[in-house]
Amino acid sequence: MKNFAIAIHGGAGTILRNQMTAEKEALYKKGLVDAIELGNKILAAGGSSIDAVEAAVESLENFPLFNAGRGAVFTNKGTHEMDASIMDGYTLEAGAVSGISNVQNPVKLARLIKEKSGHVFLSGKEAEEFARIQHVQFQPDEYFFTEERYKQWQEVKNTDSYQLDHADKSEKKFGTVGAVAIDIYGNLAAATSTGGMTNKRFGRVGDTPMIGAGTYANNKTCAVSCTGHGEFFIRAVVAYDVSCLMEYKGMTLNEACLFVVKDKLVKLGGEGGLIAIDKDANIELVFNSEGMYRAWKKNNSETEVRIYEA
Repeated sequence: MKNFAIAIHGGAGTILRNQMTAEKEALYKKGLVDAIELGNKILAAGGSSIDAVEAAVESLENFPLFNAGRGAVFTNKGTHEMDASIMDGYTLEAGAVSGISNVQNPVKLARLIKEKSGHVFLSGKEAEEFARIQHVQFQPDEYFFTEERYKQWQEVKNTDSYQLDHADKSEKKFGTVGAVAIDIYGNLAAATSTGGMTNKRFGRVGDTPMIGAGTYANNKTCAVSCTGHGEFFIRAVVAYDVSCLMEYKGMTLNEACLFVVKDKLVKLGGEGGLIAIDKDANIELVFNSEGMYRAWKKNNSETEVRIYEA
């Protein structure tokens, strides 16, 4: 049987060790382990990589400590606007959605857009209408309310500034979740989901739903899911660039990821990271920030979970 593997992330950034209690770290790690075990179970049973990444990201969306789905941050208007995308490396089909509210699992909607809409990218109220037609689960505003997110919003809601995931000004957490996987058939897939930035205005959209920027998968090369300051990841077309360097420059996954994250992004001033798996089931989890919530598993090996560089 061929190798199968999965990697997930719950966001990168300046995650300060002195702000991380043992209890909170245990909770974050539990959220990561639950998600990756769910995806790995699908792969181990001979399931598809697209099903595995969807299931893993859905689990992360349901976990309120991560800025996606239930844990989404507040916009300037006190609402929640969520983005997500998913891509199949075998067919190069993709689905993406942005600016939606009250959808319990945006990644499920992204998958349905890929398979049922005839399009790649839907947004806003019309995307929500499509979600209702497809019988996607909606939740009331209260479902997405968490005290910590509300306090973050209160600090900046009467200003013109936006804020990243954490309230502490010295801590810049890029709130995104994602998964990449390869199944026993050699098919790659990637999925990413986010609640965006606290106090965001004007319908701002980051890299998460943009195919090629925040998410990309191609059986010839790799599957990638990104987390970071979205504007820089859009400008650098990060996810596709990793694949491109492998396909046209002959770089290994490791070489391509290191070049894009540690060199290209840094020169632009971009902070964050990515997770990636190539067609040979090699895994890379690379970031240029202090930490990245991440976990990975190959075949039936022990699940590895990390937050900081070491």
